[in-house]
Amino acid sequence: MCFMKIKDHIQNEAIGLFFRHGIRSITMDEIASQAGVSKKTIYQWFVDKDELVEAVINKELKKDEQECHQCRKEAKNAIHECFLALDMVQDMLKTMNPLIIYDLQRYYPRVYKKFKDHKNTFMVNIKKDNLIRGIKEDLYRSDIQADIVARAALENVFMGFDPDVFSHNKYSLNVIQQELFYFFLYGIASTKGHKMIYEYRKQRLKNK
Repeated sequence: MCFMKIKDHIQNEAIGLFFRHGIRSITMDEIASQAGVSKKTIYQWFVDKDELVEAVINKELKKDEQECHQCRKEAKNAIHECFLALDMVQDMLKTMNPLIIYDLQRYYPRVYKKFKDHKNTFMVNIKKDNLIRGIKEDLYRSDIQADIVARAALENVFMGFDPDVFSHNKYSLNVIQQELFYFFLYGIASTKGHKMIYEYRKQRLKNK
């Protein structure tokens, strides 16, 4: 395995562990064992766990950007783009422990700031573009303020990860995100948009 592939392999295995168990509880020994390398090998690439966490989050943010651009490229319309994004999020949530966001916020504030900056710039702009597109396609209400609604849409998503709002012992993350998704999308949609949401929702249920 070439040197760069070893580095990518370590990051990929770390991502899997962090997503399943959160970040704080995972040790470098566990990452080394999962990756099938020595801890010494990990330290050849990363000074410490903090640097590895930052590299992993940077990689995930870049992946998120690529997937969002792909959703926009494949989407037939603004509402279709939202459904593609929902599928992407729900696929991710199958293996994601919500502790990862809590751990970032509490124990890795510098990395969490990068995450927040990504949310408040890239993700807000992606959502704004979707809203503007939907208004032009007469699928969203023409009276919405795109910047305000884009930011509210993202807070709507991240609210689902807050255990003080939704008990994760009572509700699965996928169920929470799906309910919040429909609640928000119906709220911004026009009459034409409501009909399209119904059709995509029906098709989605049929494909399950």
